[in-house]
Amino acid sequence: MTGFARFETDIQGRLVAWELRSVNGKGLDAKIRLNSGYEALEPDIRRMMSGHLVRGNLQISLQLQKSIGESTPAVNMAVLMDYAAVCDSLVANGHAALPTADGLLALRGVIDQPVDMVVQPDKPLLDEMLLAFASGLDRLISARQAEGREIAQVLMRRLDEMESLVVAAEADDARRPAVIQARLKAQVEALLGTGIGLDEGRLAQEAALLATRADVQEELDRLRAHIAAARTMLAEGGAVGRRLDFLSQEFNRESNTLCAKSNATSLTAIGLQLKVVVDQFREQVQNIE
Repeated sequence: MTGFARFETDIQGRLVAWELRSVNGKGLDAKIRLNSGYEALEPDIRRMMSGHLVRGNLQISLQLQKSIGESTPAVNMAVLMDYAAVCDSLVANGHAALPTADGLLALRGVIDQPVDMVVQPDKPLLDEMLLAFASGLDRLISARQAEGREIAQVLMRRLDEMESLVVAAEADDARRPAVIQARLKAQVEALLGTGIGLDEGRLAQEAALLATRADVQEELDRLRAHIAAARTMLAEGGAVGRRLDFLSQEFNRESNTLCAKSNATSLTAIGLQLKVVVDQFREQVQNIE
């Protein structure tokens, strides 16, 4: 959702520049700065923006000046000297430090805005301004799309990592009933002493019960389904950020359950690594529309 675009053109003797900046946002919000007299452009700007964008915090500004080569700053010397006199008095009395040139020039009224920049524009001029804005908006969309393609590749790599971890979890020997039974037998013998005989039938029943409780195949199957769905969304393109954010929550839910049901350190390690990758995936999802 991040991007920057600037479009400059000459309209009726004026150098017109539109600047558009976009950063991440849950919804679509725009702060629009227009020159005096051009406020009528804002409703059309918002309509055009909402027709092409879904999410992001935007800053849109219009910059106007005379054509290149004709624009010169107009300094109101009378106002500037009045400010300077006040500053001299304050400095002499020890109430202020010496002012800087840029500080004085920034004071209200020191630099006059060209008169022709604040006249009420007519409809043909406004229409041309909107056409220029449309060109700037196209550039911003292109910048956001380029970023989106890069992020999509990152997300695909995260999905590949998730799938590899799912495969590793499915192949983990700690999930096999025979391994669970052997581990349970060793634990019971260590607790009761090796000289005490064990009921092999009861041991098998307990091992089977533990295996059932620790079975994570359902979680692994859901993870595979979510991974496939995410890949499909990324391949289709478009505004998929909200749907991917929902899938991120599902990834996190399944990885938490995997860790909770784990019956061995090897499977827990896989689950924890899966949680790391899911967090990385979700962080990147916040950057796309």
